[in-house]
Amino acid sequence: MEIKAIRGTKDILPKNSQIWCFIEGKAKGLCELYGYRQIRTPLLEEARLFARSIGEATDIVQKEMYSFLDRKKRLLCLRPEATASVVRAYLEHGLDKSAHLAKFYYFGPMFRAERPQAGRLRQFHHIGVEAIGSLSPYLDAEVISLAVKILQEIGLEGFSVQLNSIGCRKDRQKYKLILRKALKNKLKLLCCDCHSRYKVNLLRIFDCKNVACKKVTRRLPSIVDSLCPQCRGHFFKVKQILNSLNISYTLNPHLVRGLDYYTKTCFEFVHPHLGAQNAVGAGGRYDDLVSDLGGPEKPAVGFALGIERLIAAIAPGKEAEQANKIFPSLYVAVIGDEARQLAFKTLHSLREQGIFCEMDYHDKSLKGQMRQADKLRAKYVAILGETELKKEVVILRDMQNKSQKEVKIDKLAEELK
Repeated sequence: MEIKAIRGTKDILPKNSQIWCFIEGKAKGLCELYGYRQIRTPLLEEARLFARSIGEATDIVQKEMYSFLDRKKRLLCLRPEATASVVRAYLEHGLDKSAHLAKFYYFGPMFRAERPQAGRLRQFHHIGVEAIGSLSPYLDAEVISLAVKILQEIGLEGFSVQLNSIGCRKDRQKYKLILRKALKNKLKLLCCDCHSRYKVNLLRIFDCKNVACKKVTRRLPSIVDSLCPQCRGHFFKVKQILNSLNISYTLNPHLVRGLDYYTKTCFEFVHPHLGAQNAVGAGGRYDDLVSDLGGPEKPAVGFALGIERLIAAIAPGKEAEQANKIFPSLYVAVIGDEARQLAFKTLHSLREQGIFCEMDYHDKSLKGQMRQADKLRAKYVAILGETELKKEVVILRDMQNKSQKEVKIDKLAEELK
C-alpha cells in the first residue's frame, strides 16, 4: 500500500524551498535589526497551557488541538500557536526576573485539526515576534512596523493593515452585555456555530465567514464605543504613532481576535488574492497572559505571519524567481576516470573557498554533462580530459556568451572570483 503525506500536511520540495529560505532570511535579518532574538520552543506542550491561555471555550481548544495522553497519562498536545509557548519559556527560565524588555522572534510549525482547504492546513508555519515587559504604545507601533517591513521586503504587494482595539477585560465584559442584547432577536439569522458562540464565546461571532452572519455582525455596535479612558487613550496614541511613520491602516471596528488572551490593540494583515481566508498575519496586545500563567504583571504585544499564506499571496513567478537565483557558479565536466578523480578533488577545494560548484555522478557523456550544466543554469563549465590533465589546465567555458579559454587548475578559483 502506498504511503502518502497525511491530509492537511505538505512536503516542501527543493524546487519550492528557495522561497521559504528567502522569506525566512528576510524576516530573520529584520527581526534582529529591530532587536529581537530567536527563541525555539518544543512542538509538544502540556494541553492545559493552551486551555489557560487561548481559552477553554475557543474553537482551537475545543475542536482543533491535536491532544493525547502519553505513557504517564499526561495530556499533551502539538502546539496550535507559539505565543503561549514563548510566555511559558519566558517564565520557566526566569526571564521575567529582568527589568529589561524581552524581545523574541521565532519560525516553526503549528498544528490544528481543521478541515483542509485553501489557506488552511493542519500543519502550517509561522514567523512571529513577542515583546514582553512594556505597556508603551510605541511598542505596538514597533511590532506593526516590523511586520509591514517584512511584508514589503519579501515583495508582497497589495496588502493592507486592519486595526482595532478590544480594550481591557472590563471593557470586553461591558461590550459583551451590549452585544448579547443586540443579538438576542437576531439569533435566527445566525449559523449553528454562531449559536454556540453566542452561549460560550461571544466575540468569535465576528470571525465567522458565513455570509448571512457577516451581514448581521456588520450592523452590531462597535467595541470601540465601550473602551475605558485608559484604553481609548492608548489606542489614540498607537494611531498617532503609525500616522507619524506613514504606515497606512484601515480602522475595522469589528476586528476582534478570538483568542482569550488579547487586550487593547489588535491588527490583521490582509490580502485580496486569498479570498475568504484573506489574512496573511495578525497580532495584538496580551497584557494579562504572563500573570494568567503564574507570572508577574508583564504586558506584552506580538504578531504571527503565516508562511504558506505569504507564499500564496506573493505575485505569480516570485517563487520561480527566487529558485532561479540559486544555481552553480561552475559545473565540472570530465572525460575519463583519472580526470574524474582530479575534478572531485578540485570541487572540494573550490567549495572550501565558498564557490558553489557541481559535477556529474552518473558517468554521462561529455554532451550529456553539458546538457546537465545548462539545465542547472551553471554560469561556467570547466572541461577536464586527458589533454587538459597533461597540461594541468581546464577549458573554462562561459555558458552565456559561449566563449572559452584555458585556465590553470590551481588558478581556477581566482579566475571564478
